[in-house]
Amino acid sequence: MKVEVLLPQWGLGMSEGTVTEWLKKVGDSVEEDEPIAEIEAEKATQELEAPATGKLIEILVQEGEEAKVRTLLAYIETDG
Repeated sequence: MKVEVLLPQWGLGMSEGTVTEWLKKVGDSVEEDEPIAEIEAEKATQELEAPATGKLIEILVQEGEEAKVRTLLAYIETDG
């Protein structure tokens, strides 16, 4: 099953964020709630956590790219 990794809204005024670094690469195993990327939003850096346990199979927003809140950033493949 493919699970979508979306850019969350951490603050009321947040409308977009920039992927500053992917902590995992395509093909890496990830655990639910494990940090997989760093996002800069409103002059603060937040860790984006994996929404599911599985394998990171696709990254859609690259490092340095900006995305709106709720944008699809990546996919995780799960066993379920």
